Amino acid sequence: MRNSIILIFILSALIAQSQPVLNTRNKKAIELYVEADNFRVRGEFKQALSLLDQAIDKDENFSEAYFRKALIYKTLRNYSRSNELFNKGLSLTADAKKQKSYFFELGENYLLEGNYQQSLLFLDRYLEAEILNKAKIEQATRWKANDQYAIRNIKEISQFRPHALSDTVNVAPMQYFPVLTADERELIFTRRLGPKDEDTEDLVVSRKDPKGKWMSPVSISPAINSPFNEGTCTISANGRQLIFTSCYGRKGYGSCDLFESKKVGDEWTIPVNLGPEINSPSWESQPSLSADGRTLFFVSERRTGLGKKDIYVSYKLDENRWSKAENLGDKINTPYDEISPFIHVNGRTLFFASNGMPGFGGHDLYRSEKENGQWSEPVNFGYPVNTHEDQFSLFITTDGQHGFYSHEDNEKANSSKIFEINVPEELQLRYKSNYVKGIVRDKKTNKPLNARLELLNMDKNELVSFVRSDSVTGEYLMVLTQGADYGLYVSRPGYLFQSLNFNYQAEGNLIPVSVDVYLEPVEMGATAVLNNLFFDLNKYELKDKSITELDKIIRFLNENPTIRVEISGHTDNAGTPAYNLQLSQKRAQSVSDYLSTHGIEARRLLQKGFGATKPLKPNDSEENRQINRRIEFRVVK
Repeated sequence: MRNSIILIFILSALIAQSQPVLNTRNKKAIELYVEADNFRVRGEFKQALSLLDQAIDKDENFSEAYFRKALIYKTLRNYSRSNELFNKGLSLTADAKKQKSYFFELGENYLLEGNYQQSLLFLDRYLEAEILNKAKIEQATRWKANDQYAIRNIKEISQFRPHALSDTVNVAPMQYFPVLTADERELIFTRRLGPKDEDTEDLVVSRKDPKGKWMSPVSISPAINSPFNEGTCTISANGRQLIFTSCYGRKGYGSCDLFESKKVGDEWTIPVNLGPEINSPSWESQPSLSADGRTLFFVSERRTGLGKKDIYVSYKLDENRWSKAENLGDKINTPYDEISPFIHVNGRTLFFASNGMPGFGGHDLYRSEKENGQWSEPVNFGYPVNTHEDQFSLFITTDGQHGFYSHEDNEKANSSKIFEINVPEELQLRYKSNYVKGIVRDKKTNKPLNARLELLNMDKNELVSFVRSDSVTGEYLMVLTQGADYGLYVSRPGYLFQSLNFNYQAEGNLIPVSVDVYLEPVEMGATAVLNNLFFDLNKYELKDKSITELDKIIRFLNENPTIRVEISGHTDNAGTPAYNLQLSQKRAQSVSDYLSTHGIEARRLLQKGFGATKPLKPNDSEENRQINRRIEFRVVK
């Protein structure tokens, strides 16, 4: 009995306390309202809505009950229903303070719904009425800027037709943050099983079958997935270096840390924490690796940042060390949130999501190009890629033709799917890429080799990237981006290096290339074609872009000081035999002269011209004649 009296006293006090701010005198309606609010605070929205309906039955002019229902539907992302209830509540109250507050809510609601004109209307009404709340004034001003930007920039792109991947991939309630290998043979993403297991995230991989269809996703590896959370990952272009986010379960520096695992053969290694240069006591997540796996972008929530969530970058110093993470600065980061970075395999185009720049509402996608070492002013990716909803987790394929992203279903809680788009022409990358892949083998035994592959820009004599072929399979993959003439050098101690040339200065070249590389042990007779020595037509003087290859020869000879080599010149059959013999001899001599003037003893160098007498291919096409015009490098002692 005593407890009942106390309960009645408390309820009466609450009612009495509530009466001055509620526009009803119906005590039962107020009791139901107070009880509903308790359910709302606990997240039990179904019960709260039922009680609020009962309160409205008691007093159909009870504006606060409508407002409370509107806020619940807003939390549930049912903005249309929320707007109806806010407007109903406004029609029942003359309280200017309440009206002002709900003008603010409606302004946001209509923005989230993509109704920019209505959003502008209510935000203007709010800004006219509000003079004290600086934080809300700033927020309303930002939303208004988004409304104005969207109204100016909405335009339809007819080719934009996103489609969800098949149910074979989208098999779980939630899957998000997709990434692909450069050859598009593997799709890796985070899978979450839904409300009953809402904290269980795992990394899964779907592979293409021989017909190009995605197969059912499977756990990426028992070495990586654990009973705890593994999610938001990135993978190097060759599919052999994985960095992912792990929260709480593994030993780390903060709530969520970044870990690295490497694929050797078909097995992933035990993940290793990336260390204090990258991880901090704060939250780190959403990594993105460059094609060669040596530059890492990620998101962190640090007190020293420019906003709440900022994008950082770190560079790999050696196999086990990364440089201290650097904030990308105010060209990319704002006082608000920048998330979900994605660096395209071209190494020059950075995509990310932000809610701190003018856009269409929520998080929009932006891109920035790296020019002369600096990031350009970010550009909104535009409508209809960006809409009033949040956009993030974008992945663009190597050739720039397709995009993958995850999208939450606003009408269904805990539901997201992976979608694919054909990137519209007006949104195409400035710098498109291709790749070359194959296997490095021992020429004598055919066994796979673990070798170093270096990609250099021949015109600038600049290292673009380097990787190692897999130590078990010998497989390699290198990305080639338009706009340069590339030399690819494959080397291993004890073997004669090989050089390949890929001229990507012109547009096109978007068909992948497959090249197996055969290295010969350094012994008598071992021969390599020097594919990156260049001469003008009918000239024997070396062009400047040949310096990269010449320096490689010098390094090789310095590393093998006891050997002698023959440098032989070869031509096609376009000229007379005498002319071809003379030209080939002079070209071989030019190479020898460069080497001897740069520290290689002349006694170690033999020169010989063969003219057109030793063709590698029949001289029946320009392609074959180009192959026959060459300089060879042969060990003679």
